[in-house]
Amino acid sequence: MLAIPLALATVVQPINAQPVAAWPSKPIRLVVPFPAGGSVDATSRGLAQKLAEQLGQPVVVDNRPGAGGNIGMDAVAKAAPDGYTIGMGALSTHAVNPALYPKMPYDAVKDFAPVSLVVVTPNVLVTNPQALPAADVAGIIATAKASGKVNCASGSNGSAGHLACELFKLATGAPVTHVPYKGGGPAMTDLLGGQVQMMFDNMASALPQIKAGKLKAFAVTTPKRSALAPDLPTMAEAGVKDFDVFTWWGVFAPAGTSPEVVKRLSVEIGKALSAPDLREKWLASGAEPAASTPEEFRTFIGKELPKYARIVKESGARVD
Repeated sequence: MLAIPLALATVVQPINAQPVAAWPSKPIRLVVPFPAGGSVDATSRGLAQKLAEQLGQPVVVDNRPGAGGNIGMDAVAKAAPDGYTIGMGALSTHAVNPALYPKMPYDAVKDFAPVSLVVVTPNVLVTNPQALPAADVAGIIATAKASGKVNCASGSNGSAGHLACELFKLATGAPVTHVPYKGGGPAMTDLLGGQVQMMFDNMASALPQIKAGKLKAFAVTTPKRSALAPDLPTMAEAGVKDFDVFTWWGVFAPAGTSPEVVKRLSVEIGKALSAPDLREKWLASGAEPAASTPEEFRTFIGKELPKYARIVKESGARVD
């Protein structure tokens, strides 16, 4: 009996669904729920250009920042499920915010059709060496405990950087103060200017500043060292156990979008991410292309949600 409704669900399509043979016949809007100039925006624009070349239709990036990405992804959730509005969701919008915000404008699972994972990148603990001189992670902890005036910046509430700040406080007892910004770009600007002292930034954003000597890198936040910076220890190797926080971005369509269109989008994203020029550019900046099928992406999100719900609960992090 269970097989009957499941079979019907694969055949019956919403009235607004676009037949795959006719799609795309007009420009596609890619909503980016973060400000222009940050790493998510740069990644989205690179992908949009490749998709436009492959699909023969413009793919227009529409920045809708605010509320940790919730504003932009809410616009995607409420858009017509016709394949012409998609969104670049992230760790914050689909794994952290559901636990962090007391009231969400959308359901991170029910209101979306996952299309493909796009990029994964480890986070790295960095400081402004002039604002926070320290030789190692233990030195950062000691300075924070002694002064009580160390600020930990992040690109937004609910970002991997935010959760890493909370996990750092939880694991070390260091009284660092989380300072959220409206995007990774503004956060990086203040870190470089010394207005904040430390940050768990994604590798794609931090690596150029590390190479330029403007930031000091201490450790990556993943259980294993990153091939992008093999000389950097993990947080565990630096003395802080059980750290596993990394940033990811992926494309979502509104729930109800034709499965055929979702699959076509996923295939086209896979082609775009395998393009040597795009792949080499992203790897050089610290981002690893990570295309997936819609099913693989849905399973991935299902594992991320409880992982970050636990961190939010144990740290007591909340956003009003």
